[in-house]
Amino acid sequence: MRLRYAILGTLLVLSAFGAQAQGPLPVLDGKMSGPRSAVLVLGTPHLSEIKRPLAGPLQPLIERLAAFKPDIITIENLSGEQCDLIARHPSVYPAEELAPYCVNTEPAKAATGLDVPAAIAEYTTTLRNWPAQPTAAQRRRLAAVFLAGGEHPSALVQWLQLPADEQHAGDGLDEALVARLQKIAASNNESYSIAARLAARLGLTRVHATDDHTGDNVQIDDEKAYGEAIHAAWDQASKQAKANHTRQEELSQGDDLLALYRFVNRPDVLRTGIENDFALAMADPSPQHYGRYYVAGWEARNLRMVANIRAAFRERPGARVLSIVGSSHKPWFDGLLGQMQGVEIVDAQQALK
Repeated sequence: MRLRYAILGTLLVLSAFGAQAQGPLPVLDGKMSGPRSAVLVLGTPHLSEIKRPLAGPLQPLIERLAAFKPDIITIENLSGEQCDLIARHPSVYPAEELAPYCVNTEPAKAATGLDVPAAIAEYTTTLRNWPAQPTAAQRRRLAAVFLAGGEHPSALVQWLQLPADEQHAGDGLDEALVARLQKIAASNNESYSIAARLAARLGLTRVHATDDHTGDNVQIDDEKAYGEAIHAAWDQASKQAKANHTRQEELSQGDDLLALYRFVNRPDVLRTGIENDFALAMADPSPQHYGRYYVAGWEARNLRMVANIRAAFRERPGARVLSIVGSSHKPWFDGLLGQMQGVEIVDAQQALK
């Protein structure tokens, strides 16, 4: 099947509105056929920082998210494809800076014989032909291929849909990969503890890794001065920002983390957070304007992440999309995705009631 690019549509828009048009994007979906795509952006703290079991405390939140009935779930992880790109260009993307964001695919390569590009090719073909009632062997194989492709949360989605007596080695999974799946199944990281578990519960085949670190790869000559400038800006955080941080820490220790998610997704809390991060950075008085480097990298990252999310449901008009992302991203995600044609942003506060 040939890929179809939207070049003609772009040319038509430019000719109709002018390449130098100012102001908000024009509304083109007034006479759109079919329902809008609904996108719920769930701002999240990074749960891996919490060192206690969270299965119980997360259950009320997962119930609310299940009620939204997402068709597609996106997560703040680098895809195996981008990690493969990064590894091929060490002069552009220093390994010591980005390696922590990428998983080790060598054990899965040893078990399956697949490097990352070969694994991507196999799981792409497999998903196009995925049966309504896959066998346990098919799920084990797809889990193994996802691991080889650097898509560990999606591997867990398949693993969790296996009956307990089918969660064993075979079909590309060796004992080392089974141990890996068991380990990530116990992880507090929200990509596993929320996204993968919810996807498995809903019978989805995968989650979509949409993070991107190609846009915030800021080139800094004096890293010490840069760090000092950004931290000096953050040191000016308001009393309200500090109080919000304290409250978030308190809620993270509770037995019901739904309260935590309601708090971090409140519009006033989100606004205070970004004002005491990015607005302070923009006011950085250093001669190099380092704060603006920081914000530019942040915005480039968000633009590319949002593009990845949009691509995840481009062939699914009317899809219901849940995007789970660090809460500082949420204002950008809501604003950018809200400009997309045929897309509506779901109120997180209403969804979490």
